[in-house]
Amino acid sequence: MNILIINCGSSSIKYQLLEMPTAKVCCAGTVERIGSSEAIFTYKIQKSNSTEICEIPNHKIGLQKITALLLHPENGVLKSTEEIDAIGHRVVHGGNTFSKTTLIDSEVKDRIKLYSQLAPLHNPANLEGIIMAEEIFPTAKQIAVFDTAFHRSIPEKAKKYALPNALYTENSIQAYGFHGTSHKYVSERAAEYLKKNNTKLISIHLGNGCSMTAVQNGKSIDHSMGFSPANGLIMGTRSGDIDHSIIFYLVNSLGYNLEQVNQLLTKKSGMLGLTGYSDLRDIQNEAEKGNASCILALEMNAYRIKKYIGAYTAVMNGLDAVIFTAGIGENSSLIRQLICTNMGYFGIDLDDSKNNVRSTSINEVNTKDSKVKILVIPTNEELEIARQVFNLLY
Repeated sequence: MNILIINCGSSSIKYQLLEMPTAKVCCAGTVERIGSSEAIFTYKIQKSNSTEICEIPNHKIGLQKITALLLHPENGVLKSTEEIDAIGHRVVHGGNTFSKTTLIDSEVKDRIKLYSQLAPLHNPANLEGIIMAEEIFPTAKQIAVFDTAFHRSIPEKAKKYALPNALYTENSIQAYGFHGTSHKYVSERAAEYLKKNNTKLISIHLGNGCSMTAVQNGKSIDHSMGFSPANGLIMGTRSGDIDHSIIFYLVNSLGYNLEQVNQLLTKKSGMLGLTGYSDLRDIQNEAEKGNASCILALEMNAYRIKKYIGAYTAVMNGLDAVIFTAGIGENSSLIRQLICTNMGYFGIDLDDSKNNVRSTSINEVNTKDSKVKILVIPTNEELEIARQVFNLLY
């Protein structure tokens, strides 16, 4: 069967058309820097690859462009939209409602919309992808795969906040965890690579959104994000961890309203707030030129990640491997170097020569004497989603 995967991120769309269960990729591509006049659109099929720099103001325009190429008379891979049997959608926040892959109906869409207040950068884009897909591919089954599902195994002592109990029991205020599809995929690949069933892993997903997961024996036991995908690590436009008193100071002393605070923390902070750039490639280029703000932002980014490595090593009482994945984790040797430098006490020892080698498969970049493996594993959320969609339908 043909399964189209639509993975809408906060500023990107990744897509793949897979033939299942063989997992043959018929086409794949990305739309990066959505909202920019210099968005990057890629489309890859067996006979050719193409990259276009163009203006893509929102996710809807990006999805329309993807569809047009899929059906293109010369370079397309479909003659009709009816050739798509199912569409798998990555959905970031499933709250307490969804713990597994789910067939989408009106009630599911209502819930995804409801949880948009918890994931304002993602769930609206996810829902827009679903609505567009229903219009364009009316005969295909629409399936939602939730980022939060993998993290349902986080124990209560880790996911519960020190707030009045009623907010947890009656209002479901807790840490949910995100990027679950990615963390699940790479941690399973790491366990296969290590040839161990009982593993203690730290998965580091670094893209425009960034998160870390402590994975013990294949299960998520702690995660850097919480009630929404806004806290934890420093991200492209999100602040990550801050003292919540800052919010009250912004409102009570500086005259911000709550919507302005939300916009500030989710769309104007992080690396963008520190440097004026949200894309790490731009920040690294500026840092190489001596831009002090960019140099400091990279150091801050790595410092925050180091702290989480220490915390998760402590709660697991050990560590077998650190995994770097996603756009930044896979491609930025500089970030990996900044994070892994001076981590010898934890048994983490980076081999600089290996770290600078690009690979499309699992790349072990630690020294031979390192007690902890440092693995660069390309994530494949689309394949993981396709597997879950196929297993649901068959």
